[in-house]
Amino acid sequence: MASSSKAKKKTVRLASGRKRARQDVKRNAENTSLRSHFRTVVKNVQKAVVAGDKPKAAELFKAAQSVIDSIADKGIFHKNKAARHKSRLSAKIKALGVAAQ
Repeated sequence: MASSSKAKKKTVRLASGRKRARQDVKRNAENTSLRSHFRTVVKNVQKAVVAGDKPKAAELFKAAQSVIDSIADKGIFHKNKAARHKSRLSAKIKALGVAAQ
């Protein structure tokens, strides 16, 4: 017997299960949006670093830190992952200043 690639979606019978399913959809949408915002913010800082614009990169990094921290606080990313991203971005910005001198 060949199995289809799509899994069958079970309909939940209990009211608590239906509520959980609704909440999961909302949470998934919110988390996806936050994850996307995180990637965009990090990408903007990296673009400024590649362009060699240290003041703009520093300004964008300052805004990015709060986004990265909020995502870690909400549990979307582990706090160590957030710290790693901040550390690496900060190092790139510092290296930009050393290279310019």
